[in-house]
Amino acid sequence: MTKPTYPAETLDADSDDGTMPESRAALETAVVGQRIISVERDVPVPDRYSDTRTGTVITLGNGKRVALANTGDCCAYTELEAFLLHADRIDHVITGVGTTDGYTKWHVYADMGDVLELTVGWSCGNPFYYGYGFDITVLDNEEQP
Repeated sequence: MTKPTYPAETLDADSDDGTMPESRAALETAVVGQRIISVERDVPVPDRYSDTRTGTVITLGNGKRVALANTGDCCAYTELEAFLLHADRIDHVITGVGTTDGYTKWHVYADMGDVLELTVGWSCGNPFYYGYGFDITVLDNEEQP
């Protein structure tokens, strides 16, 4: 097992109720042990409250796709603002997902370093009255978002 590259971040109890660590863990569960084939923005992705919304889709080497849907509820939100895919490292198997800068920089990493970097904007809004955190869905290769 590879030692994590990024130490676990701890957020102030007034800033987060565990939602951001749960989102990070969900992404890690979905991608560890796989290779990234592609990343696409502004793709229709499943939504738990309606048919679809726009999000980001990470296609993995096993044919599965990981959909990250932004969330927003009043003054609380989580959104993927930008990503950087390191194409020279996509042949390496993902070993973890870490965060820095208060969960605003996400690092999907392999043994050779970051494969994918995500810039994330987020706020819990009026603490814990509204929903935030990514909605993450793993789609089998035959499922369309």
